[in-house]
Amino acid sequence: MMYRIENLHLSLPDMTRKPLLGAAPRIEILKSLTFDVPKGAVLGIVGGSGSGKSTLGRVMLRLLEPTAGSIVFDGTDITHTDEVQLRPMRRRFQMIFQDPMSSLNPRRRVDGIIGGPLRLHGLDGLRSRVDEALDMVGLPRGFAHRYPHELSGGQRQRVGIARAIALRPDFILADEIVSGLDVSSQAQVLNLLEDLVRELGLTLAFISHDLSVIRRLCSRIIVLHQGLIVEDAETAELFTSPKAAYTRELLQAIPLPDPDQPWD
Repeated sequence: MMYRIENLHLSLPDMTRKPLLGAAPRIEILKSLTFDVPKGAVLGIVGGSGSGKSTLGRVMLRLLEPTAGSIVFDGTDITHTDEVQLRPMRRRFQMIFQDPMSSLNPRRRVDGIIGGPLRLHGLDGLRSRVDEALDMVGLPRGFAHRYPHELSGGQRQRVGIARAIALRPDFILADEIVSGLDVSSQAQVLNLLEDLVRELGLTLAFISHDLSVIRRLCSRIIVLHQGLIVEDAETAELFTSPKAAYTRELLQAIPLPDPDQPWD
């Protein structure tokens, strides 16, 4: 099992209601979440704005520490592991961010962006590793000398993917990575992810508010609503027999070419 999440809770200070004295009241963001991510699986995490899906992703990668519950990554409990102990493990789980323009350093060239994590983890052969990562995401090696502003949105997102896979991780979390792209670029990025999962044996968690994108890529889906898992099902089952009213609302919000035609 790549991930085992059990009874996970997260509460954060509500800074909009900070009192004059004492600590700010806390607001519960994630509530009693339990699910598994098997090795080699592609899990979809879907929900509307404010559902907690991006926060869950950050907790899974220990960018946030949970208030309660446990996170077990490939047999190792990382729930409260300190940053010094986590650092060597971070090679094994990587993240692709939603907005490639803000997540890529505008002052660094592509080779520096992809090579930065490699250098941080003390890996050698940076030039060949950067070239290999560019090859794998379908970008010419000459792009290594470009800056993010010289790339299209789809190309920037490929650089973000190249940065994540350059370390050859076991697990990647992709957070709304196609939401800002046009339809053609979305399809290209999704095709690329499918190829990488197959070729590299990756385990992938794909966060999105768009069930049509999730359906294309994921074999299983968990649906978050107000910090709770309201549904956890295989993709085909979720689309044909959704159990939760909130899931049915999400399905009804997807535009269909012919509204009279059912999904199946």
